[in-house]
Amino acid sequence: MRNVVFTILLSYTTSVFLAQAPKFSNEFLSIGVGADALGRSGSVVASVEDYTSSYWNPAGLTSLKNDIQVGAMHAEYFAGIAKYDYLGGAFKIDSNASFGASIIRFGIDDIPNTIDLIDANGNVNYDNITSFSTADYAFLLSYARKNIFPGVSIGGSAKIVHRKVGDFAKAWGFGIDLGAQYRKNNWLFGLLARDITTTVNAWSYSLDDRTLEVFNLTDNEIPQNGTEITLPKFILAAGYNFSLKNNIGFTPEINLDFTTDGKRNVLIEGDPVSIDPHLGMQFDYKKIVYLRAGLGNLQRETNDLGNREFFTVQPNMGIGVSLRNVQLDYALTDIGDASAGLYSHVFSLRFNIQKE
Repeated sequence: MRNVVFTILLSYTTSVFLAQAPKFSNEFLSIGVGADALGRSGSVVASVEDYTSSYWNPAGLTSLKNDIQVGAMHAEYFAGIAKYDYLGGAFKIDSNASFGASIIRFGIDDIPNTIDLIDANGNVNYDNITSFSTADYAFLLSYARKNIFPGVSIGGSAKIVHRKVGDFAKAWGFGIDLGAQYRKNNWLFGLLARDITTTVNAWSYSLDDRTLEVFNLTDNEIPQNGTEITLPKFILAAGYNFSLKNNIGFTPEINLDFTTDGKRNVLIEGDPVSIDPHLGMQFDYKKIVYLRAGLGNLQRETNDLGNREFFTVQPNMGIGVSLRNVQLDYALTDIGDASAGLYSHVFSLRFNIQKE
């Protein structure tokens, strides 16, 4: 039995993809973008109003404070093994309409491919080790318009998903997100229908004879071309803008995620619909300095006897500084297991451009 790293990795991804389990489809698109939003546990569907609206709620593009915004984000997970990057931009078409575009990449690079580590004579030859990358990409094009009804903005994002495992497997998918925002006095309301059309990824595999031989020797299932489906998710959001003393602003917001892919380990479990609440808040001083915090990912945990007796919660926090036409944001996020110290540092940088 050969111990082949590549075989283990590809076999695992194959078992997930071919099982067509919607919970795991395009999961990288559930992480979120922008240190501003991540510091608030992604609770921004009602209040988002910058270039990241293409992801969080395309309707927010109509509230851009500048004619043009461009920005980028970088984060690393699992001690730098996985890289997560985002690049986006948005601009006003006119006083009522805006356009946005985004690119997201989540990938692991330099994975050893040891399929030829042992040659035909049974000798170990480290020179035969090569490397490959596995990466997930998403490309979003967004359009939004306001004043169709008083206080209402609507928008949509068309997204193309490309997933790639070296030269061995790849998939293409397409989906649509629709969003709306309503603002009345200081009240903020939002609705996002993610993957409203369902997003279908079509997988194809290109395995040479050598790879097939290793699969057979290790009793692994030969992957077959197939599809996986991402079912719709709906997010309801509400927030409020408080004006406190000494030029301090305060904006709390709560989001409710309604998933439709079966029972999940969230606060309100159901089949097929589960509800996952999360909330965030932001303090600002003259829109120059920002302090943020959020709570999300409420889950029931089991004790040593297997009984689910208590809840865990994922905390997030962040800060931001806006100077003239540049804004730098930072978020410290717990990716799900605080006891293991799995925290990630997320940075994003935004440039604001105002036409003459």
